[in-house]
Amino acid sequence: MRKVDPARHQARRRHIMTAAAPLFAAHGLEGTSTARIREAAGVSSGTLFHYFPSKRAILVALLTDDDGDGAAHLAAAREGADPRASLLDLVERLAAPVASPVSAGLVMEGLRQAQHDPELARALEAGSASESEALTHLLDRVAREGRGRPVLGARATAAWIQTLIGALFLRAATETGFDATTHLRDLRPVVGRLVGGDDGPPAER
Repeated sequence: MRKVDPARHQARRRHIMTAAAPLFAAHGLEGTSTARIREAAGVSSGTLFHYFPSKRAILVALLTDDDGDGAAHLAAAREGADPRASLLDLVERLAAPVASPVSAGLVMEGLRQAQHDPELARALEAGSASESEALTHLLDRVAREGRGRPVLGARATAAWIQTLIGALFLRAATETGFDATTHLRDLRPVVGRLVGGDDGPPAER
């Protein structure tokens, strides 16, 4: 039996996912055929199904497979020397994909599919819970270490931060002419107000 090269296998898998992402973002799961994915990725039907049993599996992987990077970033943020700076940096990182129409479209399609896909819903909820826990932990540290005073308490403030980020994804996916650069720039001082403390003067327009 031929030995599988894990790095090559992962690279080929990632190539298929990258090719499929803009199709799912633009046309949804139902509107994207495996033939279109094969064409975009430049692979045969046999190759596609070797790496993924279905097009749904590709979408799920796009929404949930981060190769451990997401967990690593959450862990690093939790242990940051300055919890306030770590919190604001983490918020920026979580919101950054709104600048990509493909990422925003994938998130919206994932939420739509999760309404009738319990397995996907559980996976997305687990990811959201991990982010909420990291945000809450940092907000608790901010309060304990005198770096600010969350206006609604740590857990409720974390929930509102996630709501703000979710609203940005919704607008990015549905609003023509959405200015991601401006909204991402404004997010940090807005969250800073929720956290309490001094972020310096507001950015000039």
